[in-house]
Amino acid sequence: MNDITGNFLCVPPLMEKGIKAKFYLFFIIRVTVKSQKGDTMNPQYKKLESETDYEYGLRLISIKVEEKPDDLDWEDIVKLLNLDCHRDSLRKAANVTDFSGYRVMQYFKEKLQSQNCDDTESYINELDEKKRQLIKERAKLHTEKLEYNRWLREDARDELFEEKVIAAIKENLNKIDPPQKIGGFHTSRFGLLNIADCHFGKDFKIYGLDNRIINAYSPDIFFMRMETLYNEVVDYAHKENLTGFKIFNLGDALDGFLRNSQLWTLRYGVTKSAVIFGEYMGKWLRSLSEEFTIEYYQTCGNHGELRLLDGRKGEHLHDNIEMVTGAIIRIINENNPNFKYIENKSGLIFTEIAGYNIMGIHGEVKNLQTAIKDYSDIYDVKIDYLVAGHAHHSMFNNCGVRRGTIGVGSIIGVDDYSMSIRKASDATASFVIFEKGKGKVDEHTFVLN
Repeated sequence: MNDITGNFLCVPPLMEKGIKAKFYLFFIIRVTVKSQKGDTMNPQYKKLESETDYEYGLRLISIKVEEKPDDLDWEDIVKLLNLDCHRDSLRKAANVTDFSGYRVMQYFKEKLQSQNCDDTESYINELDEKKRQLIKERAKLHTEKLEYNRWLREDARDELFEEKVIAAIKENLNKIDPPQKIGGFHTSRFGLLNIADCHFGKDFKIYGLDNRIINAYSPDIFFMRMETLYNEVVDYAHKENLTGFKIFNLGDALDGFLRNSQLWTLRYGVTKSAVIFGEYMGKWLRSLSEEFTIEYYQTCGNHGELRLLDGRKGEHLHDNIEMVTGAIIRIINENNPNFKYIENKSGLIFTEIAGYNIMGIHGEVKNLQTAIKDYSDIYDVKIDYLVAGHAHHSMFNNCGVRRGTIGVGSIIGVDDYSMSIRKASDATASFVIFEKGKGKVDEHTFVLN
């Protein structure tokens, strides 16, 4: 057979029939047409003797953007300029928004042309300043990229799957002896300990106007606050004659790579933080279970979500590093007769206390009073009390008779982010007591800083 240039093409016999032959012929025709296109290039697309490579490139881009010729595409420009980039990258860099390179060039070009010669120097200076700003931003972005890559190198364990972490931890934690079995819930009063927003791994100091430290936080300070909380919970529960109680961990136990700024306040990588926190909390709960019967519930926060720096929320909604901390807690207490880890497949917390339905969420909702109704409708169950963290401050709102929302403070207290939005509160945890037929009858706040 002949191609469109009159040249004879040999088609293998086995390819003469069927769909394979059609693809083969399409390929041959496409290559031939492309070859002809290159041989008959429009003279205006060729480089002029007076042009530098850069001027040549700008002229080609101008022709493509302004005239939109059919015989010149972005791939052609990439090849003519011998650029090491994809055609779509060049297209976007040239003309995807009003702030792209070509648009910016045209803006200042037109601005200069519309001004008197006396003003030209000032606009050249303005252009130079814009250039300096762009170079500065590029250098900043490069630094952030280097820092992020450093974290990736130092914390390669962040790539581990949950089961690999569990297998590694089990080797060292199975030797822990379980406590002696004690009684259970033997009273009409039922307690609920609420812990939220530990943000373990952060390391910072917040200063006031008088240079006094408003709040300091680090892994060591977290351990001290949890020791304080342990002692106060034991004293309070004994005073209230409780033999057991439930614990809600409402998420953001760890501080992940949610924002670029977090890189500078993290002591450990994400995986290392998860292992340290999980092991500590597992032993903390085990010690508490030596004196009380414990039911433990946990939900994940937004900071533990596995996503790239400044990535979109919900990109990996079900991949949360806090699942690792939960797994470690279970391992440490798997033979503990006084401890029960309660897991809900919805990812939320739901339980019954003193005859009332209690739901626990991290708290990423606009309004808790609206949320309690919405969750009741979604899951077709009456929710009497909705408990939430995330906001880093304590509060209670009635939503009817023996019904309400409970906001839980944070273990971390005020940080750089809360200061930026002018919200500040103490580091706290809370203990709520419910009674049958009475609902919530008492709430105690433990101030930890």
